[in-house]
Amino acid sequence: MAPLVDEPMADTRDMYMAHTALRREFRLLPELIRSVAPGDTRRADVVGSHAALVCRVLHTHHEGEDKLLWPKLVERAGVDAEAIVPTMEQQHHAIDELHNEVTGRLVAWRSTGEDGEALAEALERLLTVLIQHMALEEKEILPLAAKHVTAAEWHQLGEHGMENTPKKDLPLVFGMAMYEGDPEVVKAVLATAPLPVRMIVPVLGRRRYAAHARQVHGTVRPPRIGS
Repeated sequence: MAPLVDEPMADTRDMYMAHTALRREFRLLPELIRSVAPGDTRRADVVGSHAALVCRVLHTHHEGEDKLLWPKLVERAGVDAEAIVPTMEQQHHAIDELHNEVTGRLVAWRSTGEDGEALAEALERLLTVLIQHMALEEKEILPLAAKHVTAAEWHQLGEHGMENTPKKDLPLVFGMAMYEGDPEVVKAVLATAPLPVRMIVPVLGRRRYAAHARQVHGTVRPPRIGS
């Protein structure tokens, strides 16, 4: 069923914010892996824990699109969806295969600190496909979503992400997204949350990501996407 004409439609700006965070963290990962001395299992576990978190965020993000976004576009956007959604699905499949390779290598590397180069190269292959996918999604899918998906339906994507992220990680993941996010977009994302959440989460998110970045990247200000 198509959305009612008087319903507010999706504000897709939060997707750009999420993509910026994913681009940044995945671009930094290969050199982070290479910077760990072979056999340094303590540092490998720190960096590996961060890599595993970023991989989980990506998987959950794409899972939400597979379940909640593609079917609505296919139902409502006609030939426009037919021209692009199959490509999105194929790219998700390719990303899943590379993601599985990365996460498989990551388990062994975290415990041994060995064979980091193979892991870094796998991450670079994943990054190449991911960058292409997100660019195409921003160009073709987000304009369709803004026309054919309601604000309430779009909000379900965010709810899926929160429901499938451990509660202890939520402030960090939000802070990771906020780091380069437009304050107006951050405000819009939290608009339907209770007032205490709207007040606390931005502050807590920034603090958690700064502390996490210091531990992982050695600075509270890792390189931004445009740097």
